[in-house]
Amino acid sequence: MSVAQRIEAAKAEVEKLKDEIDKVRAEKADKTIDQVSASKGPLKEIRKPPSTKLRRTLKGHFGKVYAMHWANNSHDLVSASQDGKLIVWNAYSTNKVQAIPLRSSWVMSCAFEQTKGNLVACGGLDNMCSIYNLQQAQQQSRAQQELVSHDGYLSCCRFIDETRILTASGDSTCILWDVSTGEVLTTYSGHKGDVMSLSLNPNDKNVFVTGSVDTTAKIWDVRTGKSVQTHVGHESDINSVAFFPDGKAFGTGSDDSTCRLFDMRCYAEVNKFGHDKILCGITSVDFSRSGRLLFAGYDDFNCYAWDTLGNGGVHAFQLPQPHDNRVSCLGVAPNGTAMCTGSWDTLLKIWA
Repeated sequence: MSVAQRIEAAKAEVEKLKDEIDKVRAEKADKTIDQVSASKGPLKEIRKPPSTKLRRTLKGHFGKVYAMHWANNSHDLVSASQDGKLIVWNAYSTNKVQAIPLRSSWVMSCAFEQTKGNLVACGGLDNMCSIYNLQQAQQQSRAQQELVSHDGYLSCCRFIDETRILTASGDSTCILWDVSTGEVLTTYSGHKGDVMSLSLNPNDKNVFVTGSVDTTAKIWDVRTGKSVQTHVGHESDINSVAFFPDGKAFGTGSDDSTCRLFDMRCYAEVNKFGHDKILCGITSVDFSRSGRLLFAGYDDFNCYAWDTLGNGGVHAFQLPQPHDNRVSCLGVAPNGTAMCTGSWDTLLKIWA
């Protein structure tokens, strides 16, 4: 048997195994999530019209806002804009706590450290992650640490704790760094396209999920450096991923105009959110504190809330005229009381 024949035989075997896996998955997917939730008795209706209203508008950026992230106190947040500024805001008073000038204005991501709240990080087309200490940043605007190793733009960064940070990049890898030394601890490679987003498991910091341009979402174990699950289903780039509050499922937003809910326990997609009228891509997703609502920001300036237990073809509600340009980022505060949306119209808005 020649090498070419062996390769063809192996390919045929792989296809056969894939078909078998699909068959087993199809057998398990015997009910939709709204049928299952209805069988447990009537669900509490989501209030119509919703009480969610615009409460604050944060004005101060002069360029498109690309990213935002809440501090653990649900009081402060950091935003990154292509005006070359990283601004830390007090979301209650709308005051700017700090403005940090960046070396590169092409910033695409920012993150607030969640345990003590002293560190913020950002990165973008400069291919590196810059970390600023808010206690020192008032005296000097230089970065405390610059993490350089990625061969592509930095699309997302998230602190695990004060000593470690995860970054996702357009070079199709993620890297775990030591914040104090700037060393690369682990490189996670497995995606076949740019990694656009990552989200840490809220209940187990050793697990994170990534979404990629290769249309897959992967679950990773921080300790082993390997992907433990690969979830397929989207038909275009995944731009955003967010863990469900219980850490057992996650949501995704994609350029195929749908959001999806994947459950790690059954290794499958359990709900799909979208309808024929929505044709544009999704830039960002996040869950309400209970997980009942999945919020999604869209390229057509809208922001929809979807009922995770309902029929994915009908949205629960829509934010009233959120922005005058693309909604580039959104995040629900850790205590669940408010949500912030950021947009290319240079504004950030707080909804509650």
